[in-house]
Amino acid sequence: MSEDGLLLVEDDEAFAWAAGRALERRGYAVSHAGEFDQARKLVEEETFDYAVLDLNLGNCTSLDLILPLRERNPAMRILMLTGYASIATAVRAIKLGADNYLAKPADTDEIITALLTDPDNESDYDAALQPMSVRRLEWEHIQKVLEQNNGNISATARQLNMHRRTLQRKLRKRPVQR
Repeated sequence: MSEDGLLLVEDDEAFAWAAGRALERRGYAVSHAGEFDQARKLVEEETFDYAVLDLNLGNCTSLDLILPLRERNPAMRILMLTGYASIATAVRAIKLGADNYLAKPADTDEIITALLTDPDNESDYDAALQPMSVRRLEWEHIQKVLEQNNGNISATARQLNMHRRTLQRKLRKRPVQR
């Protein structure tokens, strides 16, 4: 069985390591790039079947990788993954040629589903969409505010109008599932 080549462009090393291992266990041959120049070099040297691109790479954006990837393999599937989801960047990514767009945090199953699901095929897309639970929405909101405060627990707790110890307890728990 030949493995499908997957380019994972992600500057968060811990997330990239975990996602890469999980994708490899599911049969993908993962090539990881943690910065734009490294990703650009991989795009020029190899042809991939799939790409998972983190939108923000330090001072660069991986939106600039979509066209070169499409030129190398027009049939490849490209997923834009971001912790800074917005309608504007989603529209821009899709217009440039990304097949789908997914907000972080996302687990491997969500990434694969978004990577393989055709949003233009409504029956596929509806089957892949599941409303998030209130607990998951709370977890994602806490993570977003924590990131905006550069990991400062006290500032995040004040902004969320929550006691610092309550926030610390919530953060010790694993991310809740959908």
